[in-house]
Amino acid sequence: MIPIVIEKWHEFLESKNVALLDEILSDDARMHSPVIHTIQEGKEITKMYLSVAAQTLCNEHFKYIREVYDDGFALLEFETNLDGIHVNGVDMISWNSDNKITDFKVMIRPLKALNAVHKVMGEALKKL
Repeated sequence: MIPIVIEKWHEFLESKNVALLDEILSDDARMHSPVIHTIQEGKEITKMYLSVAAQTLCNEHFKYIREVYDDGFALLEFETNLDGIHVNGVDMISWNSDNKITDFKVMIRPLKALNAVHKVMGEALKKL
């Protein structure tokens, strides 16, 4: 059974409706980016990174290929393609008893894919 917060996460990715992030992010959410060495803390900055990631990475090639759930934790493995480069990664999501995401960690492989993500995310963030 898919946890409610993960169902809402999938709904956000399909709709790209940023308002849905307000419903599922805790005020003290933390974002662990694969390319920034510091943890981004707080709902607003986490929302910014997740919304930009959804716009840039969740293209027509994006799909989750495996999802594993535990109590308050999910690991979602994904694949996508950026400019001909195959991207494989995982979203590690933790949430509290209110079904609000408290921690979101993204890991990406291989290095060529990480570099491609760094480039497209950097370009998108500069436009904000």
